[in-house]
Amino acid sequence: MTNISLQERKVKVIARGQGNVYPVYVDRADNAELWDVDGNRYIDFGTGIAVCNTGHSHPKVVAAVKEQLDKFSHSCVMVNPYESAVELAEKLTELAPGDSDKKAIFVTTGAEAVENCVKIARAHTGRRGVIAFNGGFHGRTNLTMALTGKISPYKHLFGPFPGDIYHAPFPTELHHVSVKASLKALENLFKVDIAPTDVAAIIVEPVQGEGGFYAAPAELLQALRALCDTHGIVLIADEIQTGFGRTGKMFSFEHAEVEPDLITMAKGIAGGFPIAAVVGKSDIMDAPLPGGLGGTYGGSPVGCVAALAVLEVIEEQGLVKRADQIGQIFNEQLSLLQSRYPKVIAEVRNQGAMIAIELVCDGDNEQPNTKLTQAIIAKAAEHGLILLACGFYGNVIRFLPALTIADELIYEGLDKFTQLFAELTD
Repeated sequence: MTNISLQERKVKVIARGQGNVYPVYVDRADNAELWDVDGNRYIDFGTGIAVCNTGHSHPKVVAAVKEQLDKFSHSCVMVNPYESAVELAEKLTELAPGDSDKKAIFVTTGAEAVENCVKIARAHTGRRGVIAFNGGFHGRTNLTMALTGKISPYKHLFGPFPGDIYHAPFPTELHHVSVKASLKALENLFKVDIAPTDVAAIIVEPVQGEGGFYAAPAELLQALRALCDTHGIVLIADEIQTGFGRTGKMFSFEHAEVEPDLITMAKGIAGGFPIAAVVGKSDIMDAPLPGGLGGTYGGSPVGCVAALAVLEVIEEQGLVKRADQIGQIFNEQLSLLQSRYPKVIAEVRNQGAMIAIELVCDGDNEQPNTKLTQAIIAKAAEHGLILLACGFYGNVIRFLPALTIADELIYEGLDKFTQLFAELTD
């Protein structure tokens, strides 16, 4: 089989809505590198969208999964539970920010985690409304699409959406949206659209993922915490892309020293195995009645042992600290590139190993250079790179390297990226 032949087969049998960025079919992967069926090698700066924080096929994760498969693959944690699920819940509730007593539930995807947060918040408060932010991404189910603050491609053609969902502007200094303006907009929502006493939850990504890798200022998260405390609103931290060491903390909310009420966890939790979780304050988590939460595959025993292995790797290899080191290298090298192309690269930003550059036209921050971004992504594979785009206008290139990546591989990858950038810009 070849990349070309597999792509031809794929388009015949898989709906176009589930497209693929690259016509590159993976044969094998190891840590921060992968090889396609044609034998080409790539440096992976996407890690399956921040999933393989511990690298592809980490030996400890592989060994844990193989051992579990020799025992059993499924029994449903809601029917016959198992120790690995209990142990994982114990570890996640211990690692979650803040000193409050916490409990956990397990589901299968990040979108499920978000949906369950809304269910829990509504059960706890007896209220209906949920507030999210412009540019935020929370999933592709009907409710999570409603929460997502971007139409194309996530919401286009898919309405109607559930009611009682509201949006506020997310602060981005580059685009002159201040924390004060965001908070003023929330205040306006309370005056115009929904009373705070009718709001069950506010959900926020501490670093927007699909929205462009904008980090929420600590001032915003602290203000949201105070606002939620004042009005009895549940504060939900969507840590699906930011969790498990990615930002230089186990969870990004720790940068602001804020304890959320509920936290969504997925992506980097299990090194590529499908499992997700909600962790939150015990009194809130216990609001739904028995049987009100769960799912057939939630808390898969294979996912649980993989997640436990990932947590061991993060601790043993010091990957939380390593994220900052990786981010510093990227920031330094990409800033050098920015100095060569100041009218193209508007900003280099990172929180730990969640790194991005924003591309504009003629030095105007309000003119997104979507065309160049798309061209870079399209040609990345030809230069041996896997890259991802994001952003409200699709003009941000994001870098999500494995936290286990070696320095020399970072520099090699960035050299390739510099050559690619120059090829399309000069």
